[in-house]
Amino acid sequence: MKCRIALTVLLLLAGLGCNSTIPNPVSTGASPRSYNGSASVGDFLAITLDPSALTLTYKNISNGDTGVVPYVVNSDGTYQLNDPQHNLLAAYEVPNYSLLVQAAKAGPNRNTQALITAVQKSTISIATWAGHDYNYMQFRTSSGGMEVGSVSLDARGNISLTSYSPYESTGKGNPFHAGGFPGSSFQADASGSFLKMADNNGTFDYVFGTANGVFAVDNSNGTILGLKKAATKDFDPTFAGTYKVIYYQKSGAQTGQNNVETGTPSLGNATMVIGANTQITVKDTNSVTLVQATLTPIADTPYLYGAGELQDPCFGLFTFRVTTANSQQDVFVTFMDGAILFSSFKGTLPWSYSNTYDYLYGVGLK
Repeated sequence: MKCRIALTVLLLLAGLGCNSTIPNPVSTGASPRSYNGSASVGDFLAITLDPSALTLTYKNISNGDTGVVPYVVNSDGTYQLNDPQHNLLAAYEVPNYSLLVQAAKAGPNRNTQALITAVQKSTISIATWAGHDYNYMQFRTSSGGMEVGSVSLDARGNISLTSYSPYESTGKGNPFHAGGFPGSSFQADASGSFLKMADNNGTFDYVFGTANGVFAVDNSNGTILGLKKAATKDFDPTFAGTYKVIYYQKSGAQTGQNNVETGTPSLGNATMVIGANTQITVKDTNSVTLVQATLTPIADTPYLYGAGELQDPCFGLFTFRVTTANSQQDVFVTFMDGAILFSSFKGTLPWSYSNTYDYLYGVGLK
C-alpha cells in the first residue's frame, strides 16, 4: 500500500515544475473561477469562487458535502470565510492558478482539520507526463503527516519511484521505499478535468491539474503535490523572497491500532522568508518561529541519498536535519515560480514506538 500511495504521485508530478510560470494575479476579472482540490485527509473537492458575489461554492466528491460560503477579503489579501456549517475557515488565492483553504470538518467522518490545496480546473491526459522526472511531497493527517520522494515516468507513462518517510525512521519500519506502477491504471473521467484509479478499499484516487503544468493527486491517505526536477542540485536565488503560508500541524502525535493517529492538530497562517543564502524562516501570526533552517540539496545529504537510501538525487528538493540529545527534526522544501511546498517532522530520541512526534506542512504563495 505504501508504494501504491506514493505511486499515485506519478501524474501529479508533472506539474509544479521549476520552469512553470504563475499567471499575473492582477488580471483576475470578475468571472467565477473553478478549481479542483485535495484535502490532506483525503477528500477530493470541486470549488468555484465568485469574486463578484463574494462566495465560494464547494462540493466534496469524497464525502458528499456541499456548501456556499460567503467571504470577505482581508487587508493582506487572504480570505475570511463565513461558512454557516463552520467547515471552511480561511483561504488564500492566486486567481486562476491556485487556492489554499483551511478546513475544520473534512474526511469521511467530517471531523478532521485539513489543508486543502486546489488548482485551476483544466483538461488533462496521461500523455502530459510521459517521459519526465519529478519530485513530490505528500501531506496527510496520519502516519507521521508527510513523505517526500522522486518519481520517473517512461515514454508510455509507466512509473518508478523512490521515497522517504521520516515517521518510519523512528523505528516503525524501513523509511526508504522503491517500487513501480503501470500508467494504464489511471482512466480519464468523462469531464476530462481529472483521472481516476480504483483503490483497494473501494474508493478512488484522483489526479488533476492545469494546462500550464500544475498537478495534484488526491487519495484516501491525503494530498500528493509534485514538481518537475531542476536541472541542477543548486538553489535558484530567484526563489528567495517572502511567501504567505497556510499550514497544518500536529503536536504530541502517536500512532495506535488500525493506524489511528492521536495528537493536537491545528491550522494557521504564517509568513515565510527565503534568503538568497538558502536560509528559511517561518513565523506564525504571533511572530513565533515555527521553522528555521539553512537548506541543503538532497544530493548532498548522504543519510538520504545513496545506494540504500533514496535512489535519486531529487534535484530541486532541499532539506535540513537538526539532531539533539532528545530529538531529531527533518525539514524539506521545494520551489516553483511564486510558490513553495514545505514539511517538517520531529521525533523524540531515543527512537521508540511509544514516543510522540510533531509535524508541520504547508504551501506558500508570493
